[in-house]
Amino acid sequence: MIPAAFEYHAPKTLRQAISTLRKYDGEARVLAGGMSLVPMMKLRLANLAAVVDLGRIKGLSFIQEVNGGLSIGPMTTHYDIESSEVVQRISPILAEAAALVGDVQVRNRGTIGGSVAHADPAADLPAALLVLHAKFSIAGSARRRIVRADRMFVDAYTSALEEGEVIAGVHVPAMPPRTGWSYKKLANRASRFAIVGIATQVTTDEQGVCTRARVAITGAGPAPTRARTIERYLTGKKLTPLNITKSATRAIAGIEFLGDVHGSPEYRKHLTMELTKQALTEASERIR
Repeated sequence: MIPAAFEYHAPKTLRQAISTLRKYDGEARVLAGGMSLVPMMKLRLANLAAVVDLGRIKGLSFIQEVNGGLSIGPMTTHYDIESSEVVQRISPILAEAAALVGDVQVRNRGTIGGSVAHADPAADLPAALLVLHAKFSIAGSARRRIVRADRMFVDAYTSALEEGEVIAGVHVPAMPPRTGWSYKKLANRASRFAIVGIATQVTTDEQGVCTRARVAITGAGPAPTRARTIERYLTGKKLTPLNITKSATRAIAGIEFLGDVHGSPEYRKHLTMELTKQALTEASERIR
């Protein structure tokens, strides 16, 4: 299909991009990799007055180690993240999730900033960023503001970005010692989006007692979300098979499960519990 007519802008600086967005009063969208926006435009699900392409702005694609954590540019591709030695060493769950996004072509074009801003309820990276306690630097006002991952994903295709704002950076803190991680998903065979995806990161003390647990779920409901009931349950306990199994039954708490041609709400509930068990088991094994 052919998208409706729109104006195309390719600014050379982030300031120019923000200025252009504001001129259209909410009727323009940012183009990063285009892996989500372009199909929506072709299907006439997004009829825009203008598209602001960030591809010609220098300095928006980078991966840097900062204070033991990561600073990632919004135009950094999924492939750059999955193949980065720095990401694999400092934040392996992020590399693991990026490697499961779409296919090779999508990973070579799609960007971390585009994935976050698009806020697809079945995307992979938001779940990983939630368990990592990532923060996003947002440009648009006189001063940049910082938004935490647990406040970024508001609803289906709705992020905390306001009109005229652009993601300028992604910041991931250092991973504590004795930490294991895992990202498991059942993917739609055509799109590779998660029917359900589970991201986990757990930390234990020297006696094997869980001191911090983080679990995030994508694909199951209208937005990626933290499974805080599991996190509270596991904290202070050893990651035994029994405790992991008991915690997995708590994964469905507070989720408004989606139902579509790919799976009923009941099916997604089952997947959520099963994949949570698998992810927590693998994360606990990786600690050792």
